Amino acid sequence: MSTPAAIHPAAPHHLPIFIPGPDGSDGLMWITAGILLVSTIAFGLLFLRLHTLPERMAHRTHKLQFEIVAVLGLLALFTHIHAFWVAGLLLALIDFPDFLSPMRRIAGSSERIAGLPPGGGDDPEAQPQTQAARKRGH
Repeated sequence: MSTPAAIHPAAPHHLPIFIPGPDGSDGLMWITAGILLVSTIAFGLLFLRLHTLPERMAHRTHKLQFEIVAVLGLLALFTHIHAFWVAGLLLALIDFPDFLSPMRRIAGSSERIAGLPPGGGDDPEAQPQTQAARKRGH
């Protein structure tokens, strides 16, 4: 027993990678830790990319619609209620027509017919001009 331990003839001459060496270094542990770290970051990026899908889709729409979709996305993220995310996705897929522009044109035309200055329909003090006042230049 005073002689150094002899290697058994049936033992392999090199150790497999999953057995740590005599110095305590474990190569497989570092490889596994690296794979775990990279896969965790990749999964997190994929989750956040998928989670922001409705916001990226609604970015090309109207500002109000985009803000509603963004709020629904934040609610889904912080409450873990997936119905908010689905509602945001459906809202991002729907393209709402522009109702405001035709209404402004109608209001402007009505003001012009009534003899009010542009935007004067909002002012209760504004009085419509009569035909005689318009001829006098008032």
